[in-house]
Amino acid sequence: MELLKIDLNCIKNTYKKRPCDSHKGKHGHALLIAGSTNKMGAAIIASKACLRSGVGLLTVAFYPENKSVLFNAIPDAMYANCCVMNDLSPYNAIGIGPGIGVDEISLQYIYELYENKLPVVFDADALNLIAKYKIDWKNFNFPFVLTPHPKEFDRLFGEHDSESERRTTAIQKAKDLNCVIVLKGHKTFITNGIHSFENTTGNSGLAKGGSGDALTGMITSFLAQGYTTLESAILGVYLHGLAADITLQTQSEESMLITDVIENIGLAFKSLNSEIQ
Repeated sequence: MELLKIDLNCIKNTYKKRPCDSHKGKHGHALLIAGSTNKMGAAIIASKACLRSGVGLLTVAFYPENKSVLFNAIPDAMYANCCVMNDLSPYNAIGIGPGIGVDEISLQYIYELYENKLPVVFDADALNLIAKYKIDWKNFNFPFVLTPHPKEFDRLFGEHDSESERRTTAIQKAKDLNCVIVLKGHKTFITNGIHSFENTTGNSGLAKGGSGDALTGMITSFLAQGYTTLESAILGVYLHGLAADITLQTQSEESMLITDVIENIGLAFKSLNSEIQ
């Protein structure tokens, strides 16, 4: 299988510039299931990255005792309680996993997705829940994206000795499950089992906690805006890396924080828009 590069030419064929006459209703409504008592930072990071990536509306579902944390950090987002899964009609895409914990309460969200038809991004604890409880995801009747780092990938699909082995497995599993897999790392690898891509942006400053949470928010944002699972993964990974590269203008790879990167998502979009005019 040919390995394609996610570079500017690839992105030019994927990215749709925002119409000047648009309104929030035209840019989708994302639902993020993220955060817990001790991990609200994950929810905040994912939410900020989601909003910075252009979604029209964002609702975040988590434990009610943490509502004030969200409202103080991100007044742009809305809150939903644990009953949100009873009615998913307001939403266009779901992101689940950052900081939710690996317990039976969080597991219930996974089970409730079986009746869902919206596209879903699974990350972090959602992936760990699938691995721990051996979820039968072959019965997922909706488009979905998996975004594991190498350890999460091995929990899902067994131990591997190299990145090359993981990529081979990712291609086969993406084909078997009819999904998109984003294998995070140096030169992040994306595959739908038919086409495979390697990213060309990003640097080692992203090798810190929270980077994956931001990527989840970005991919969920693009899904809510109407991009396909593969397009959303490609755009999210490229712009996530590009924002990190821009961050090197003011930070080093050692000092860079994911919050710095999120603040530069706007500059990443500006750079992209200047290239496609």
